[in-house]
Amino acid sequence: MSTTEAAAARPQATPAPRWRGLALMLAASLFFGSSGVIGKPAMQAGLSPEQVASARIVISALVLFAGVGLLRPSLLRVRPGEWRVLIAYGLLAVAGVQLFYFIAASRVPVGVAILLEFTSPVLIAFWVRFVRGTRLPRPMWAGIALAMTGLAMVARVTEGLRLDTVGLLAGLGAAVCSAVYFLLGEHGVSSRHPLGMVTWGMGFGAIAMCVVAPPWTLPREALTAAATFGPWQPPVYVLLIAVAIISTVLAYLAGLAALRHLPASVASVLGLGEPLVATALAWALLGEALAVVQLIGAAVLLTGATLVQLYSGRAQPGTPAEPLPDPAEEPRP
Repeated sequence: MSTTEAAAARPQATPAPRWRGLALMLAASLFFGSSGVIGKPAMQAGLSPEQVASARIVISALVLFAGVGLLRPSLLRVRPGEWRVLIAYGLLAVAGVQLFYFIAASRVPVGVAILLEFTSPVLIAFWVRFVRGTRLPRPMWAGIALAMTGLAMVARVTEGLRLDTVGLLAGLGAAVCSAVYFLLGEHGVSSRHPLGMVTWGMGFGAIAMCVVAPPWTLPREALTAAATFGPWQPPVYVLLIAVAIISTVLAYLAGLAALRHLPASVASVLGLGEPLVATALAWALLGEALAVVQLIGAAVLLTGATLVQLYSGRAQPGTPAEPLPDPAEEPRP
């Protein structure tokens, strides 16, 4: 069954599931947004971004396979036709997003890298409009534009911008992988339980990250070193476990569960709250103050996301766009 067919076969969301999906997507944004705040002290203690990402995904995979294997082993059963989706989800939606983002962040300002990654709602909107043939309401496009404008203000991308071709391409690669996260997730949860899908996806993502940055090469002295995390001084390995459980396992589970109640075009825009969460947590725990322009941008971002949510009911997946008239069937004068 194709993505369009699966979406068309899915019943219309009732108000209660839609609000449940909204709550789950906001929770996912909170969990995902915590990754930078938890992972940054580990990088300051001596680990590279690639090593932190690798440890994050590998620990998450081990936790998920152990938990699901003991409690719900039936969720690990895979039909022959599902392997391609699960492998693609693991390589792109799990490992790809992390790898491309860190490459971009190493070559362009972090704010620019975040903005490039979170252009994924625009890519999804174009996919839904021109590939699925769904006509999106004009206010929904206006909401996307507002959300992206607010995100640019929160990230303060006008400060220190330097164009780097590799960094630009890597950021766009992260955006494509982020779009895949929503589209493949929406397709996968139509036939699989979110817990089974995220477990297999994390497993394939862990295999990919072991090639890029094998976790067994992590320096032991860095793992046991004390890191500064707000008023606490936890060892680095505690932060790695936290970023795996909170910012990865819970985040992916909440995001996939939300896609059972929300179309990808809506969930991806609501996911724009992640940079806002990350900025607020960085201010609270790392002392990174918010500027006035960021506060204004946060309000603009939330306004755009709310606008998309309000008008999303008029653009359900699988709703065909109005077809162009057939010249042969047009009435003759």
